[in-house]
Amino acid sequence: MEFILCIAKLYLRKNFGYILNSGGDIIKTEVNNQDKFYTCKWDHAFKEVMLNEKNKDILRILLESILKVEINEINIKNQERNSTNIHIARKHLDAILKTNIGTIEIEVNSSEKGYVHPRNMAYLCDLYSHHTLVGENYDEDTFFIQINLSYGLKDNALVRCYKVMDKDKKLYVENFEIYELNMDKYKRFWYDKDKKKIEDNKYLIMLDLEPKDLVKLSKSDRMVESFMKTIEEVNQDPEFREYMSAEEDARKIMNSLKKEYKEEGLKEGLKEGLEQGIE
Repeated sequence: MEFILCIAKLYLRKNFGYILNSGGDIIKTEVNNQDKFYTCKWDHAFKEVMLNEKNKDILRILLESILKVEINEINIKNQERNSTNIHIARKHLDAILKTNIGTIEIEVNSSEKGYVHPRNMAYLCDLYSHHTLVGENYDEDTFFIQINLSYGLKDNALVRCYKVMDKDKKLYVENFEIYELNMDKYKRFWYDKDKKKIEDNKYLIMLDLEPKDLVKLSKSDRMVESFMKTIEEVNQDPEFREYMSAEEDARKIMNSLKKEYKEEGLKEGLKEGLEQGIE
């Protein structure tokens, strides 16, 4: 019943601009997403920009600013693929890149949830095992790097780099690394107006800036200007906006349903507790 209700809400919202309230009444919504600007904090916006072949220069300079190495070759792989393991469902990966320094996967995590780390670990391990299974021998010649652009972290570190090692820091394998970047802390540099930190980290800061701030940041940098024009073009694409609106609707409806179920559960728990207390 709950699933049918969720589908009904999505259908009404997308096709007719109506929503169902908690009492089941149909009401007209005045929500308008036409003025909303989607930054690269949004997974789909990030992919629209960075996985476009014509934007390889933007992607390259972003990767170089994170990994602190020179990258002169990028081959963008299909971000959707079927796993060879029949027990693993089809996964939607943010970006898989073959580069001169190894295989790089990028994950955009818009919020900190309990499932994010295990899920992303599974993604990278699947890439690692797939390479090993199809290769001629077991070696560490190909590097595997996962970059997590994470928002909403409860962590004071700006960047963390995870490796497979023991308590004495002895590496088990040398070709496996996971980077997690605290994107909110990078954005804080902008609002704090820290000129040096802004200059040092501008290609990460630009990812979640609004248009008026992008204009300011782009004045002295050609690559930021190119990014600004690209993300503006993406936001003007009707198909992109329709996709994002539907995605937001689905997320908000599911959040609303979870809240309603939680409240109902608390009421039932309180009622049972009172009844048991009386007995």
